[in-house]
Amino acid sequence: MNHTPRTRTVVSRALLVTALGAGVTACGSDGNPLSAKPYDAADLIDFNGPTEPGKQADPDKPLEITASGDDRITDVTAQDSAGRYVAGELSADGSRWHSTAPLAAHTHYTVTVSTEDGDGAPGRKVFSFDTSKPTSRKRLTVTFGPKSGQYGVGQPITAQLDQEVKDKAQRAIVERALRVDSVPAVQGSWYWVSDKELHYRPEEYWPTHATITVHSNLDGIRISDRLWGGPAKPVKLTIGDRIEAVTDAATHQLTFYKNGQDIKRIPVTTGKPGFGTRNGIKVVLEKAYVVRMRGTTIGIAAGSSDSYDLSVYYATRVTWSGEYVHAAPWSVGSQGYANVSHGCTGMSTGNAEWFFDNIHQGDIVKVVNANGHQMEDFGNGFGDWNVDWNKWRKGSALVNGKPDGPSDADTVRLQPTAF
Repeated sequence: MNHTPRTRTVVSRALLVTALGAGVTACGSDGNPLSAKPYDAADLIDFNGPTEPGKQADPDKPLEITASGDDRITDVTAQDSAGRYVAGELSADGSRWHSTAPLAAHTHYTVTVSTEDGDGAPGRKVFSFDTSKPTSRKRLTVTFGPKSGQYGVGQPITAQLDQEVKDKAQRAIVERALRVDSVPAVQGSWYWVSDKELHYRPEEYWPTHATITVHSNLDGIRISDRLWGGPAKPVKLTIGDRIEAVTDAATHQLTFYKNGQDIKRIPVTTGKPGFGTRNGIKVVLEKAYVVRMRGTTIGIAAGSSDSYDLSVYYATRVTWSGEYVHAAPWSVGSQGYANVSHGCTGMSTGNAEWFFDNIHQGDIVKVVNANGHQMEDFGNGFGDWNVDWNKWRKGSALVNGKPDGPSDADTVRLQPTAF
């Protein structure tokens, strides 16, 4: 058998598949080494994990597989019993593969190694092993939000951690394990709002009628010497129509859009000087048929000329500090003409009822040309969409908001070039 190293030319995946297909069709199994049954490569590769029954691997140590002689490794797949794959890197000459992502503790793994000899004949070996339990009992708990249900196109995904994670490398481990999948697929990224909170959104609003699933692969993963990932309850969201309510405070009009179509225009009043309505994009947080509103909650002294204590109907909330879109029958004469509110967007009772019935949690409420300040990015509701996409991606602990790992060329997993 010839073990002389041979120089290989890297080709595209499409060409490689075509070539392999043509070879199998034309030649079948008459001497083509690629069509031969894989030989047992057990004696030709070394694995640093346990192979004896009852032995357990240390999850803190990376996996390493090396080839001996003229044989080379062509592919390695490491997967746990939950279906999670372990990222790894294969050297250019195919002599060594090592894992680049942490293993989970107290977990069963299966590792499939593919090789080839000097003549290109394929070999294969499958290893199975278990990792030991974590030495620390401290676990990081993740709570996803919102609850499973239907939402508007502006609804961000949130992840609340029960402990602070400050180190960037540790943040990357956590973030890489938090998975958001949507159908249809869109590009998105996590943003670290604080040491204990992350938000996820795509570059643009979610597609209409999308289905979004959020889950964590962090359970059993080592984050630091004394911290391991714990379980998390997954959530599933469905997205409705694209609803956008745009208020122009200068013209005192709210325009209600559904899937890009102008559905209804409503005369409104917004914040007067000193009580300006926030400009920018907000997301509907909740709705209530009636809300008691008091001036003292926003710093207005009781008994002063601006003091109020009212039961307000058809209230759609857009900030935690108390900004709503609601019925304001006392200001109908000013609606469409002047801004006289204490920061909320007011409209007639009939219009407020219609708005209340057609707006949903996660829908977009945008204000332009108001005399208030810009909507806060975080902490007072969801101002996430006011953050530029490039800045948003920089809020990720990963490279450009994407899981760092093998390059596109590595992902194709072509056979390495021999030297």
